[in-house]
Amino acid sequence: MGEVMDRLLAMEVFVRVVEAGSFSKAAAQMATTQPTITRRVAAIESRLGVRLLNRNTRGVSLTETGLLYYDKCKSTLREAEEAESVVNRGDSRTQGLLRIGSSVTFGRRVVVPLALEFMAQHPHLQVDLNLDDRYSDPVAEGLDIALRLGKLSDSSLGARYIGSTPWLMVASGAYLRAHGTPKRPEDLSGHQMLIYSRMQGIDVWRVLTPRGETVSVPVVGKLRSNNISVLLAAAHAGLGIAMLPKYLAAASLAAGGITEVLEGHTLPPLDIHALLPSPRLVPRKVNVFIMFLQGKFEGAWWERLPQI
Repeated sequence: MGEVMDRLLAMEVFVRVVEAGSFSKAAAQMATTQPTITRRVAAIESRLGVRLLNRNTRGVSLTETGLLYYDKCKSTLREAEEAESVVNRGDSRTQGLLRIGSSVTFGRRVVVPLALEFMAQHPHLQVDLNLDDRYSDPVAEGLDIALRLGKLSDSSLGARYIGSTPWLMVASGAYLRAHGTPKRPEDLSGHQMLIYSRMQGIDVWRVLTPRGETVSVPVVGKLRSNNISVLLAAAHAGLGIAMLPKYLAAASLAAGGITEVLEGHTLPPLDIHALLPSPRLVPRKVNVFIMFLQGKFEGAWWERLPQI
């Protein structure tokens, strides 16, 4: 039985690498290291005695044999998932209650409206939604899924890539009239910045120019907070320039309460992952919810969020 499970996991790793297009992206999606993923695929090729992937500096591509193996892996994994779904349908406790964890602001603005829409599509499902800005450990807190923004650390937990959230810089019209409007990233150093203390590199903002160049800008500010909504309120109050995710800033920008600073310049987007207690034996209800979410984070997704 252990050997069978190992082979199923190896197939999942191989499929992830193919669909992600690189070992590093697959490693990020599965919350593990690139060397681990590379060794897994190399072990498959060694056991089968064939090369499945072509490697180059741009990523990976399937060999002719690799394409055949990929199709078989997808079919096998699909059948395994269907087998687990049969078991899950017989257990109302597994099927009936979906426990979701998220940070507070992302939860209120994004997860709540999407969860309500999902519940409307699945009227027999119950949802327990836990919003907390502390690190959510799905195992310790009994969650089926925890939605997390930012870089994942190495973990034995399972992870699925959901999408990404872009960031931008904003300020009120009153602040810009009083202190001037920055014309280039370097001008930010002369302004009061509203700093999100949960971000890495909070004292240096790495601004992406419209030409794709990265400019590192030292920033200072009188206000720091680990709650991003506080910074939105401070920007409205004219206290400085904030970097905010577009999902949070969109409504205020549309209403005119704040305006974008250095339009066309952005900050590196944060990936959104679904963190699972285990990469294996994922219940059907969780897989269905993940597929639902993945369809919601495409393009300018923040403009399509249901309003509640």
